[in-house]
Amino acid sequence: MAPSRTDNPDMAKKHLKVRTKAKRLKTEMGKVREDQLCLIEEQSKLVTRFREIERQCNELKQEAQMMAKQSAMTRLKLELMLGILKAREGGDLVQAANLTRFLREIVAMEKANAILAQVKDEEDEP
Repeated sequence: MAPSRTDNPDMAKKHLKVRTKAKRLKTEMGKVREDQLCLIEEQSKLVTRFREIERQCNELKQEAQMMAKQSAMTRLKLELMLGILKAREGGDLVQAANLTRFLREIVAMEKANAILAQVKDEEDEP
């Protein structure tokens, strides 16, 4: 019959050490696996947060562009109004009428664009 592991005390000690080491390694591997899962979860949270920040940034850029356009249009309308006043003061009624017509066209265009934007927003809503 073949000798068993317990027959040789040195072999039994080595076997016990190997089993203890294997258990320790399994425990450490489990901790590493948990750490990896935590890292993956945190990375996922960060990616989600980054995407949200990026979305907000794009939204702010669009708002800034819209404000710049509105500011430019407001400035144009103010300059037209000033031109109308100067033309009237100078007695140039033809120039005043042309500037007034141009101002009315701009205001009408802005109203039409606002209505189109409102309709588009209503269509986009679920």
